[in-house]
Amino acid sequence: MCLGIPGQIVEITDAARMMARADVSGVKREVSLACVADGGPDALVGRWVLIHVGFAMAVIDEAEAAATLEALQHLGEAQETLAQMAEGERALS
Repeated sequence: MCLGIPGQIVEITDAARMMARADVSGVKREVSLACVADGGPDALVGRWVLIHVGFAMAVIDEAEAAATLEALQHLGEAQETLAQMAEGERALS
């Protein structure tokens, strides 16, 4: 399974190589725009993209980005709860 994380393109760092900086939940990451830069990389500044292993794979709207980030947050919280439950079971054994 592949997981795309929403990030907002904040600046183009190397237009010739189609590289940009994206803000992913407050963390700045260098990403390739080669898969999504049909109209050139400058047109993507301020846009939301799904990022997977350093590549922007799809352009998404802000509502979809927010919903995806919320779902990922809930998954993280669920994972943390499951880990705490497993730790509690080990303590009782």
